[in-house]
Amino acid sequence: MGPHGSQVHQTLHNSRWALQKHQKGNAMSHASYELKAETRERVGKGSSRELRRNGLIPAVIYGDKQAPVSIALSTKEVTQKIHAGGFMTTVATIDVNGEKIRVLPKDYQLDPVRDFTMHVDFLRVSKDSQVTVEVPVHFVNEEKSPGIKIGGVLNIVRHEVELHVSADDIPEFLTVDLTGLKIGDGVHISNVKLPKGATPVITDRDFTIATIVSPAGGVSEEAASEE
Repeated sequence: MGPHGSQVHQTLHNSRWALQKHQKGNAMSHASYELKAETRERVGKGSSRELRRNGLIPAVIYGDKQAPVSIALSTKEVTQKIHAGGFMTTVATIDVNGEKIRVLPKDYQLDPVRDFTMHVDFLRVSKDSQVTVEVPVHFVNEEKSPGIKIGGVLNIVRHEVELHVSADDIPEFLTVDLTGLKIGDGVHISNVKLPKGATPVITDRDFTIATIVSPAGGVSEEAASEE
């Protein structure tokens, strides 16, 4: 990848990260939704450009031991769903020429300059499907952390945690309670309540999600004695 390619990749990463941060404030649970699609006969760069000119984006449905299906979706509808939050953790139904297929978005590409969706990969899921998803972490009760009260800083090690979970039980986010945490304390995955049947992808250690650290200038002795 040349310097330009690397820059585009970084821009793409940044725009997706900004989008994820924007999504994190939304604490409502996301209901399943349906998208209408048509199959694509022609596949390739030329046909993708033509689709985008017509307000559509190319997408692929794969998995569940079936042949991949190339489809076209409304750019506007998909981009709205991505911006609404919870896109990667919500099972959806895609109506492909009348056939209803349950899917979970696995990846999407944003145009690094104009911030619209370029392509989406969907995984076909059934009621019993086990999937791997990155679930955002929400932190609550910062005001009940003695460490933060005296000026400590919440150092987030993981903004998302990768879980193995049933497709029908994907949590929109995991909640981390900061009550009682002092400077030097940390929150590990064992401190987090996971949904029924969910297990972390990392199993060989009790990994850290966040720590409370001293601010750059340290804390005064008076503040430290308060804690």
